[in-house]
Amino acid sequence: MKFSEVEPEAWDELRPYLDTCLIPITGLTGKEQPYEVTGALERLRDIMDWVEIPFQGRVVTYPSFQYGGVENALHINEICHNVKRSGFMFAIVISECVELRAEQVPEADLIVTPGRFPGDDNQAANLAVRDEIQRMWQNGRKR
Repeated sequence: MKFSEVEPEAWDELRPYLDTCLIPITGLTGKEQPYEVTGALERLRDIMDWVEIPFQGRVVTYPSFQYGGVENALHINEICHNVKRSGFMFAIVISECVELRAEQVPEADLIVTPGRFPGDDNQAANLAVRDEIQRMWQNGRKR
């Protein structure tokens, strides 16, 4: 579910079920040509599908960090902390191209990137991400 789909009057009722916040990182630099921006957004969308589609009743996707990457780690970590203070139990950072380390964003409960979930095909990575998210939820702690 996208943040913009949550109606104010429904939030209190949905809150117990929507306990995970997805924070996308696009990683743009401003040097990209328009068609390259389109490609970056499409690749990020494909990675986000690994989480949004199978877990649509439990995950709220927040707006993405469009510009910058690793150099924004402190700010990304702060956002993870803040969304958890606002009521989310888990924060997942997701990117197609920005490879953050757990120690850079310790408030993130999971970091999803193709580099962290490699596979011979997209489906293997997709299944590995699903397994990791389910494990995170079952354990109620970081992975």
